[in-house]
Amino acid sequence: MPKQVENVAADDALTTIYRINHDEGGEAIAARLAERLEIRPASMAGMVARLSRDRLVSVDAKKRITLTPAGLVRAENMVRRHRLAECLLVDVLKLEWWRAYEEAHLMEHSISEVTEPLIVEMLDNPSRSPFGYPIPGNPHSHPLSSRRLADLPDGVQSVVERVYEEDEELLQFFDAEGIRPGVPIRVVERAPKRGTVTAVFGEKEVVLGTDAARLIWVPEA
Repeated sequence: MPKQVENVAADDALTTIYRINHDEGGEAIAARLAERLEIRPASMAGMVARLSRDRLVSVDAKKRITLTPAGLVRAENMVRRHRLAECLLVDVLKLEWWRAYEEAHLMEHSISEVTEPLIVEMLDNPSRSPFGYPIPGNPHSHPLSSRRLADLPDGVQSVVERVYEEDEELLQFFDAEGIRPGVPIRVVERAPKRGTVTAVFGEKEVVLGTDAARLIWVPEA
């Protein structure tokens, strides 16, 4: 019998820690996790205590939360299934790109060790999600860059490596402006005092807020 998901809330917490630490290069603390998961801080504190008791996370003296080896394995398993679901939705079912993260979140818990290899075979073993993130377990995945569009000087040319995937409204904006992984970028002007970055994506000039520009990653120089 396929194994069923035992604790969806715990898996969501572990994958959020993974995304903050691994995908974004940030520090996971309980308040940030509570905000991302949209739960009360007290509930998050209880969750962290349970995960720590189960040896899935560790918490240091500065309250920073990291995955233990066991927690990393579990998180990578769920992230892998989530990103395979995104590929299935976009590449096979032709779902709008900007909808894929939320829909895949509904699907990831229903993919079992029986159906996962069938999806991998159907998709020809993809190495990246539609948003540009590596799929854990694929040997052809490359390390993530920490370089963001907001950090590039004027005149620099690059390409979109990945975009933040958890804000559906932001993804709709990116989609409308043609901002996707693989699209060439040329920075026209950084204006820190105005809080904007002007860049050409493909052949379209777009003015972005600095916060949005920080949610677009480009390859390391």
